[in-house]
Amino acid sequence: MRRVKRTHLAMLLGSAMAFGLLTVPAAAQTSHFSQLGWNWNPWILASLALAVFGYVLGLLHLNSDVRARLFGRLRYVAFAAGIVTLFSALISPFDALDDQLFSAHMVQHLVLLMIAPPLLIFGRPALACLWAFPLPARRVIGRVWIRSGLKHAVHVLMSPIFVWLLCSAALWFWHLPGPYGWALGSESVHAFEHVCFFLTSLMFWSLVLEPLGRRRMDYGSTLLFVATFGVQTGLLGALLTFAGRPLYVAHLSSTAAWGLTPLEDQQLAGLIMWIPASLIHLTTLGVLFVVWMHTAERHAITAAATRLNAMLRNPALR
Repeated sequence: MRRVKRTHLAMLLGSAMAFGLLTVPAAAQTSHFSQLGWNWNPWILASLALAVFGYVLGLLHLNSDVRARLFGRLRYVAFAAGIVTLFSALISPFDALDDQLFSAHMVQHLVLLMIAPPLLIFGRPALACLWAFPLPARRVIGRVWIRSGLKHAVHVLMSPIFVWLLCSAALWFWHLPGPYGWALGSESVHAFEHVCFFLTSLMFWSLVLEPLGRRRMDYGSTLLFVATFGVQTGLLGALLTFAGRPLYVAHLSSTAAWGLTPLEDQQLAGLIMWIPASLIHLTTLGVLFVVWMHTAERHAITAAATRLNAMLRNPALR
């Protein structure tokens, strides 16, 4: 059984108890807290360390003016926050506590789906890591990227419809009782589940945020893209919250130690996927709408200025 860390579990249970969602007997708290510890995974740690190293090295290779124009403090903070949330979700109790609580597993899924990916994408890690290489290596990478067909393949894979379908399939498949049980019973399947969530979410948020280059979708299409996926996460959360019986047999005998029945644990998991996820999607929709309006206003002003200049130069147009 994977171990859990004292501090983060205390935060999770403390938050639940603060809102009256969970009551844990004092004896149970003492018994379980005495068994908590870090869940160090060398592969995850190496991946996070490599990402941070490449990002920082790339930034150091850029001159200050270019770095300020392409990145800026807000993007640095976003990338750092993304790394911290991944570390918390995959090394801390949220990776180990899911053996016992479905609600903890759902917190972890929320981080992998809707918190860490947009933070990382906003930080522009691909650009920073590319600049970690010296100029000759960057030229080789560019030639391979174009000539090998990777650029075309990624363009096809990043089709909005394909990404939407892929994200939807991953969301629903891994929350079916059968696949969920497989992931809980096997470390390799569990790791594959996390990879599915994280990679598809990176694709999703790359289309939504488009950190570099021309947008693949206009703002109206992006709003529809986010809203329709948000409906699915809300529906999943509602189904789990209002189900009349526990759906996940893996937790039938493990929730009592934490002061929850299996159904209550499932309802808490549903609320986690329903309310926080909906708030994230609604916030994203609001930001996209504001940016859309500002962009439209800027384009209108530019077009009006262009027409005015044309009229001033050519009296026949007046």
